[in-house]
Amino acid sequence: MKEQRIPVSAAPDGNRVSASRARARLLQMHYEAGVGHIGGNLSALDAMLHLHQQVMGEDDTFVLSKGHSAGALYIALWAIGEITEEELKTFHRDDTRLAGHPVAHWHPRIAFATGSLGHGLGLAAGVALGKRLRDEGGDVYCLLSDGECEEGSTWEAVIFARHQGLTNLVILIDANGLQGFGDTGEVASLEPLASKFSGFGLNVVEIDGHSPGALDDALTQRGEGPLVVILRTTKGRGVSFMEGRMEWHYLALNAAQYTAALAELGEP
Repeated sequence: MKEQRIPVSAAPDGNRVSASRARARLLQMHYEAGVGHIGGNLSALDAMLHLHQQVMGEDDTFVLSKGHSAGALYIALWAIGEITEEELKTFHRDDTRLAGHPVAHWHPRIAFATGSLGHGLGLAAGVALGKRLRDEGGDVYCLLSDGECEEGSTWEAVIFARHQGLTNLVILIDANGLQGFGDTGEVASLEPLASKFSGFGLNVVEIDGHSPGALDDALTQRGEGPLVVILRTTKGRGVSFMEGRMEWHYLALNAAQYTAALAELGEP
């Protein structure tokens, strides 16, 4: 069983940031910037928030392969006090460090630029191998989208990671079932995802991607190589008019929608 790690740092107000509060702050950030990619941010936020607040320690590394969910990563870093409120206000603006896709090295916990899909897992596998060769502690967590699994480079990285027996690598798939041009099953179906990954000899666990407890349980299921956790999620999670709607891959919120979304979340 994986040992309990001490969280990187405290939340901004000294307490754990709730999922509803994190969602509200993410919506505020996107609304004020006037940008989209909200649906995929909301589907991935629960897992990212829990990893950063409760699972990862100083020696662990997080790689956001689905770079268009950078907003959720910034909120997770804000939740542990690694990004300030003032920095969040610069999101997607001129001269910002908080771009729409992660910019490498501006923050010690953002090692790679991941705007182009399909590259993150290879980078994460390289970090995991590097940690082993240097006899360094800590795990590497890499979050992909299900649509990203259509990229051939993802499977090259899977072969490499299994061949190297990277037991310090955790591959998380934000399987919300939607991508830029429609349902993943209609665009290029890879289901059942679990059997695809297990066919390469990886240990695979499939869970409710919005359940922190399920994620904790899944992270104990280590084997001889990387662990794959398929997170079954809902695009636009938490906002009824966004849930399961492909258009929220792109749309920005107008004032009425923003007000309605905050009311649903019970946040001012």
